[in-house]
Amino acid sequence: MKMSQGVEWAIHCCALLASLPAEVTMRLEKIAEFYDLPLPYLRKQFQALSRAGIVTTTTGPQGGYRLAKTAAETNLLQIYIAIEGDDPCFKCNEIRQQGPTAAFQKDYARPCGIARIMWNAERAWRRELEKATLAELVSDAAKEIDPAKQAASAKWIAACLAER
Repeated sequence: MKMSQGVEWAIHCCALLASLPAEVTMRLEKIAEFYDLPLPYLRKQFQALSRAGIVTTTTGPQGGYRLAKTAAETNLLQIYIAIEGDDPCFKCNEIRQQGPTAAFQKDYARPCGIARIMWNAERAWRRELEKATLAELVSDAAKEIDPAKQAASAKWIAACLAER
């Protein structure tokens, strides 16, 4: 399975928003700056996140983005679907019904073993993403990130929010 880098970007950016107090917003330009991402491309990701109800935006001097729901209510599957869509990753084309030894559809009462395995794998993958919330992601990151890096990030965020 291959997914766009927009999924990674969206998850990181939502985790950044999840680390802020609930009512605090951050301008998209600052989010892009925090990760050194191109603003026009990130804007497209945030439009998708907004349409999906994952983030919300406020206009005005104190405006910006924040999570629409709590970090505990927002999971990685929701973010993935917002960016990539909800189409299945694997589509069975039933190539068993092609070629010189092709049989009729009625001869294949069940999907082939390949399709069943791929669909089972996708269901498992989706279950794992659905279980993983932004709250858990932020909590785990706080345990793994060097305290000096955490302090530098907190200082940068505080300065960014004070600029408004």
